[in-house]
Amino acid sequence: MVVLPLSKMPRDFNVDPNAPRGMKPESGDVPINWLRVTSAATLVTGGALLLSGKQRLGLVVAAAGTSLALIDQQDTMKKWWSLLPGYIAQAQSVLNQVEEAVEEFAEQREKIGKVLGR
Repeated sequence: MVVLPLSKMPRDFNVDPNAPRGMKPESGDVPINWLRVTSAATLVTGGALLLSGKQRLGLVVAAAGTSLALIDQQDTMKKWWSLLPGYIAQAQSVLNQVEEAVEEFAEQREKIGKVLGR
């Protein structure tokens, strides 16, 4: 299961680390991101439905919450989408190396079998 961050790091790094997180900054009112609140509540509701035994409804609600979270995190998804071909190429390279190693082991097994007369 992939967990998407629903909170962002503060842009001002001169914030007091001992200050409570729930307090609003003094510079002004920060608007509530209702998309984040809705996606988090929907994901929690979907999880509760799954735990209560209502699998179909829980999956539908969790899928809706996931789609809302993806809408909220569009920049992150764009970055992941641009990095995905590189990861696929790396995975394919590793699989090719594993395939070559398995073929080499099979050849060695046949040679050893011929030497031992099997």
